[in-house]
Amino acid sequence: MATQVIVLNGGSSSGKSSLARGLQAVLPDPWLTFSVDTLIEAMPASMEGATSGIEIAPDGGVSVGSEFRALEAAWIEGIAAMARAGARIVVDEVFLGQAESQQRWVKALRGLGVLWVGVRCEPKVAAAREAARGDRAAGMAALQADVVHQGVSYDLDVDTTHTEALECARAIAVHVS
Repeated sequence: MATQVIVLNGGSSSGKSSLARGLQAVLPDPWLTFSVDTLIEAMPASMEGATSGIEIAPDGGVSVGSEFRALEAAWIEGIAAMARAGARIVVDEVFLGQAESQQRWVKALRGLGVLWVGVRCEPKVAAAREAARGDRAAGMAALQADVVHQGVSYDLDVDTTHTEALECARAIAVHVS
């Protein structure tokens, strides 16, 4: 089955967004990219810091509530619908719920050609990237670096610790049919 969706899962500041742009550059067909950050930015400001929305603790920990989950479910189904309509999509995700998070996507993407990619980065390197970005709570990258991969199954893993995003994108592109 032809690959219609590439799901990149990794912690904050692991290089997923750069990798998604690299995939757009190296893959022969046009691919759309959507990230969990896109979803969060689209939500009303009132959901930030709300127990039913999304809360980011001073140490970088993230918790989400029922309203966030409802909007996330609709967003996931919407991305799946776009893929079913013929769009090729790269999803930039952070599986804070580990295998449970992946299962939400598996259910929505059933019947589509999906390439599951683990995007790994050493916690110290991700933390340095986080600090350089300046738009994340300090500690988020280190907290998420390993936990988002626990119990998650991949077709392929890439490590952006010492490998440039474009080189990782080329490695992934070889697996896209």
